[in-house]
Amino acid sequence: MHRTLNVLIAIVGIYFFFLILIYVFQRQLTYLPSPAVSTPEQAGVPEMEIVELHTADGLTLNAWYRSPTRPFKPTIVFFHGNAGHIGNRGLIARPFLDTGYGFLLVTYRGYSGNPGSPSEEGLYNDGRAAIKFLEQKNTPLSCIVLYGNSIGTAVAVQLATEYPVAALVLQSSLTSLTDVARYHYRIFTFETLVKDKFASIDKVANLDLPIFLLHGEDDRIIPPKLSRRIYEKIKEPKQLLIVPSRGHNTLFEPEAVIQFIQEHVKCQQSDS
Repeated sequence: MHRTLNVLIAIVGIYFFFLILIYVFQRQLTYLPSPAVSTPEQAGVPEMEIVELHTADGLTLNAWYRSPTRPFKPTIVFFHGNAGHIGNRGLIARPFLDTGYGFLLVTYRGYSGNPGSPSEEGLYNDGRAAIKFLEQKNTPLSCIVLYGNSIGTAVAVQLATEYPVAALVLQSSLTSLTDVARYHYRIFTFETLVKDKFASIDKVANLDLPIFLLHGEDDRIIPPKLSRRIYEKIKEPKQLLIVPSRGHNTLFEPEAVIQFIQEHVKCQQSDS
């Protein structure tokens, strides 16, 4: 009996030890920024220029931008996932640039040589700086499409609650970071431990704009059931595309995204 009690105490102690570790180091687990500094030329998008975004909390961030090259094409603002650097996303911009769309490729604080450290509110501030940049370029909100990937979907959703943009594209969407944590670490209870919740599921029901969700059927990082939950919550017009034999890092469907934008976004003014 005494030995059993000692074993139980040891198990409980280990459990709480891991909870403390996860709480203390969760941002290091959540955000995996690469400090690598790349150029548009190196990333295969030489026509994009390096621009500065100025955040409300005083940071100056580098981003890559190209205005639309065809009349009445909207500008896509792309928010990438939690790992890597901006140069990893050049190929994502390529099909949209080739078809005349404007493209603003945002990379966050702490990523790609940018100052600061990432956090939920920090990423939202970075997104707001991107919108401000486009407004200074005289880009109407009705000509802006927000495109988020992975944790970037939460940034896109938050901005869509604040700005009446034209459409929203959510690739490998999460309902909340808490749900993703539960998926990967099922023995732990995270509700009160997660600092950066990114709770998109609590925001999407009130959105009133076209939303396109796409997800890889074989995604083992963010399961497709989370995109399905988002889809159930949002209003029409909406579309959900689950792509067979695609995982989290192998999903890329620019033709489907372009078709959705063409069907639902009527940009009445070309960018200058």
